[in-house]
Amino acid sequence: MRNVPVFKGHIVDLIARRIVGGEIIVENGRIASIVECEVEKSAPYFMPGFIDSHVHIESSMMTPVEFARIALRHGTIGAVCDPHEIANVMGTEGIELMLDLAKLADFRFAFGMPSCVPSCNKNIETSGFVLGASEVEKFMKRDDIYFLAEMMNFPGVLGGDPEVMAKIASAKAAGKPIDGHAPGLVGEDRKKYAGAGITTDHECNSMETGRAAVESGMFVLIREGSAAKDYAALAPLIAEAPGKVMFCTDDCHPNDFVRGHIDRIVRRAIADGYDVMDILTAACLTPVKHYGIPAGLLQKGDPADFIVVTDLTENFRVIKSYINGEKVFSSKGQFTASLMLERSVQIQKNLVQHMINNFNAKPICEADIARTPDLEENVIVASDGSLFTLNEKCQVTPDVQKLVVLDRYSDNAIPKVAYIKGFGISKGAVAQSIAHDCHNIVAVGSDDKEIVKVINRVIEMKGGIAVTDGTMMEDLPLPIGGLISPLCGHELAFRCELLDEVIKRAGCKFHSPFITLAFMCLPVIPQLKLTDKGLFDSVKFQFLDTCKLS
Repeated sequence: MRNVPVFKGHIVDLIARRIVGGEIIVENGRIASIVECEVEKSAPYFMPGFIDSHVHIESSMMTPVEFARIALRHGTIGAVCDPHEIANVMGTEGIELMLDLAKLADFRFAFGMPSCVPSCNKNIETSGFVLGASEVEKFMKRDDIYFLAEMMNFPGVLGGDPEVMAKIASAKAAGKPIDGHAPGLVGEDRKKYAGAGITTDHECNSMETGRAAVESGMFVLIREGSAAKDYAALAPLIAEAPGKVMFCTDDCHPNDFVRGHIDRIVRRAIADGYDVMDILTAACLTPVKHYGIPAGLLQKGDPADFIVVTDLTENFRVIKSYINGEKVFSSKGQFTASLMLERSVQIQKNLVQHMINNFNAKPICEADIARTPDLEENVIVASDGSLFTLNEKCQVTPDVQKLVVLDRYSDNAIPKVAYIKGFGISKGAVAQSIAHDCHNIVAVGSDDKEIVKVINRVIEMKGGIAVTDGTMMEDLPLPIGGLISPLCGHELAFRCELLDEVIKRAGCKFHSPFITLAFMCLPVIPQLKLTDKGLFDSVKFQFLDTCKLS
């Protein structure tokens, strides 16, 4: 008699919106049948795995294989991934690397083709590569590309820019979804943006923008990342529009990622009293359906992809995760976890021999960033938990620091200097080659000497993070595109904790200062940002001239 795996417990059927006692019979990696039967009240719950509906793996600083290993510990069995970070640095070579590495993992990756490399155009920021409509069209025809990734150039959509519309047309021709990125859009502009065929938005941060997106037919991706946290503002949509909501992390640093993922959002929503079926529909079902991810949903004939949890209360724990009927995580069986880690480490070792990068910046000196502030400056105002900034016309006082951006792709670039409020660095500085989306070098600090010190350390590493509190420096090399490390996830988390300690001693109180800093360069999120070409007002969509060196 064949040894056929049988799993017994409470079975969560999201299609029928019910929970039944039963047995799941698995054959050849698929669900052969589900037989209802009585089970003990204390029996575990079997349910479809969580899906991160929008994430940039590069923000975890991990390879796709290591990202998958950490995600599976939290019951996340799949992710909708936009590789536009590595694409801005390495072009299609970077995309191919991510796709190849993803195939080595027992995980349901769904990659999209970046639509905006760079996020606006080369006159606003310098990227390593520019991907046009022809490259997008070629990738959209591939089976391993599931969607057109976030269309950040919303002014181009509203204005009918030919290049932008050609990219959208290629996704429509391939019959694939188009992801959005439209911060603050409401009214007729929102309707026009959605009317172009764009189906999702992860930049809604209020009920006004969330409802506007839903009313225009779009899905709202409720984001809880390391820096941007929108759950509190958007949670009522779980009840108002349960079929139009998904959960995502977007950008999640290693030290947050190892502590929780989509499971953390689910626990919070359960604690807030939302219907558990609505919550799990957003966390598990809707992303699979919308993006056509080949993940099982605990139906007869499906791939045997599921997770086992203790219960469905706000305190549930993930006990096991399965892909194609194979156990890929077990909270007890360290044998499985050890095999996964061993395999991941071996892949990282192999990767070290084939690392790609694009880094040509040369060391700078204090004279390169010297600047006498005007009596009144346009100051970027950053805040914790948000990627949005304000533009405050004010004097440069001790609570205002210099912000510097240096083109990493050129060996003779001139740094751009502006002023920023909110980071609170009283002594020290931080610099990094993670600067969305072009990933030039960005730095903020208390004085020119410390800023130059950390920038030059990043240049020496050819990518990474460096932070000093004025007395000591910690750093983290990111040799793969200046974005990714070959280290394992928990080692990266530990290294990030050390970086956090130093920047907090320097005076910064932000929960996730490194991701917040990375977004001070992104010109498609309002209001005021600094690119390697100048200080940019993304509401008026024009440069200001106050960042020029004196």
